Amino acid sequence: MQHNEPSTSRIQIGLAGWGDHEDLYGAGIKAPEKLNKYSRYLPIVELDSSFYAIPTPERMKGWSTQTPDHFGFIVKAYQGMTGHTRGNIPFEDERTMFQVFRDSVEVLQGDGKLRAVLFQYPPWFDCTHHNVDILRRTKEWMEGFPVALEFRHQSWFTPEMRDKTLSFMRQEGWIHSIADEPQIGEGCVPIVLEPTQAEATMVRFHGRNAAGWKASGQENWREVRYLYRYSVQELLEWKDRILQLGKSTKQIWIIFNNNSGGDAASNARQLMSMLGLDEPPLPEEQMTLF
Repeated sequence: MQHNEPSTSRIQIGLAGWGDHEDLYGAGIKAPEKLNKYSRYLPIVELDSSFYAIPTPERMKGWSTQTPDHFGFIVKAYQGMTGHTRGNIPFEDERTMFQVFRDSVEVLQGDGKLRAVLFQYPPWFDCTHHNVDILRRTKEWMEGFPVALEFRHQSWFTPEMRDKTLSFMRQEGWIHSIADEPQIGEGCVPIVLEPTQAEATMVRFHGRNAAGWKASGQENWREVRYLYRYSVQELLEWKDRILQLGKSTKQIWIIFNNNSGGDAASNARQLMSMLGLDEPPLPEEQMTLF
């Protein structure tokens, strides 16, 4: 399905999590107030705490009630569901784990605020028959929910496998989560500008800090992995890519995850300006600097 006139109103830009981003809130804001304030500025957020522990339905409801009706959540799948825990899960079995997660995100879906569940697989999840079977089973167990898929192993997008992977995603109903990340070996994927569902496509900006990307075994890896500020030129290149994507997908959800140095909100503002979207206002104390 082609949409010949991509409209920036169909492009939603947000950030990974709402707990950081001081340049969005300003000083003195209390943690329980951040989500509500965030939702006044940006239309979408990636809920990443769900990767570490599945939120209770009550907690999901609390977050939902703090946001306006138009607001949307992209919920990151729990790490046990994507194999990051390498088999160690605090549940009776995998099916139970998925059901607990379903019960959690059902709250957002019922409120009309679930945009997608994001399944980001680890760097060792390579292109094999076994892993394709896992994807099929996962899609079956998540029946009824919109699901997005992001790979972290380049074998899925080698010249021999690229079209097969995209065809599989289209057939199975996976929304493509396109990653912008460092290109340093097998544990990363290239930028593949191909929507796999007409309804929506995701773009996630992880930064291009090659040295930090390889620091996962170091104590400070969380501080440096996503330490990167996109340049104006890099964002302008993405503006053109996003408008091109908009010709074949109805909605584009863009998440900035480059927040190790607090750059995500600033880069989001820049891209919003380039695309003609309403930018979130600066905190008052920052406005007085100019």
